Amino acid sequence: MISMMKQECESRISRLQSVMKEQSINAFLVTQNIDIYYFTGSMQTGYLFIPQSEEPVFFVKRSVARAIEEACVPVLPLGSFRQFAETLAAQFPSVWPLSSAEGSIAPAVIATEYDVLPVQQYERLQAVLPANVTWTDGSLLLRELRMVKSPWEVERIMTAARAAHHAMEQAAAYVRPGMMELELIAHIEYAFRMQGHIGMIRMRGYNQELVTGMVASGEAGAEPTYFDGPAGGRGLTPASPQGSSRKVIAVNEPILVDIGCCIDGYVIDQTRTIVIGKLDDELQQAYEASEAILRAAEERLKPGIVCETLYADALEMARNYGLSDHFMGFGADQVRFLGHGIGMEIDEWPVLARGFRQPLQAGMVIAIEPKFTFPGRGVVGIEDTYLITETGYNRLTTAPGGLISIPAPQ
Repeated sequence: MISMMKQECESRISRLQSVMKEQSINAFLVTQNIDIYYFTGSMQTGYLFIPQSEEPVFFVKRSVARAIEEACVPVLPLGSFRQFAETLAAQFPSVWPLSSAEGSIAPAVIATEYDVLPVQQYERLQAVLPANVTWTDGSLLLRELRMVKSPWEVERIMTAARAAHHAMEQAAAYVRPGMMELELIAHIEYAFRMQGHIGMIRMRGYNQELVTGMVASGEAGAEPTYFDGPAGGRGLTPASPQGSSRKVIAVNEPILVDIGCCIDGYVIDQTRTIVIGKLDDELQQAYEASEAILRAAEERLKPGIVCETLYADALEMARNYGLSDHFMGFGADQVRFLGHGIGMEIDEWPVLARGFRQPLQAGMVIAIEPKFTFPGRGVVGIEDTYLITETGYNRLTTAPGGLISIPAPQ
């Protein structure tokens, strides 16, 4: 695995350096833990400095020993942060802007991740690095680079998909009326952890958090919250206002099981709807609409299709079903997308949303999640994860689709 990871990192760095040359970026300072892991295979604390044409160096604060063991690039101690500019200048004399007898050398253009780098840390970097450095936002570059997955990455996502399949089977066999949502999600989390789930789902979005997903039943599933998704769940407390709660699961109500699993750093996203007994006619129709929207999206999943058109088609179908007001949330809490990229973070690019004119490319991995929210009654829907191929798609989620109906106890 180490040799494969080294090949992966070398390929990723090479792709990044090619774009850096095209955009006249002298170096990329990688600061976020996921991006550092993407290029090095290690998630120790520090900064990865990638020059345009030389070998990168991972400057590590802690733990240097572990980074040396894990990383696929050279590792050096970060040392004094105040001396970071001198450290970089000594290591990369051809990149770093220094004064000379003839005058000042042209400033280096340094890219970094504006989308996730805290302002305070950015200002500290500005203070210790030379004033004539030209900083530029490299977050778009990295997000586009990470959109396309290698076969090695897809294998990891498929491993997580198999774990999600198993966990869904466990949930369907275990659920019963009278148990709390909390008990069912705990059962799912145990099944996940025993298969290697790291216990968290990473997100890039500011102030967005996710652990394993949620079990949300009846009216609790339809309660709005800050989470940027079509269903938030009641949660256990206002200190964590999303996901599963202590609500008791009842018969004849939708039970939304929206779960993610992260193995080897890569995530799968999957949703299924369970009912103990029977849904009422309106909820049943809405569930069937979600399946129909997903199938229609599948028919168009291939390279070249523009992302926003898939969302527009889904909106039109929801209108035709008379369910526009309930599609992907309700009222002011509706979200404006149909699906999202997935990889090491659950909110990667591309996004199936208005304004996202990126055409699909082979190697993209996308979760598509048509859902309908009914305040006071619940949420129904389905979600699968797909790999875009040269000719179409492969569904990576392996759990059977369809409404999971469990006979109500007599």
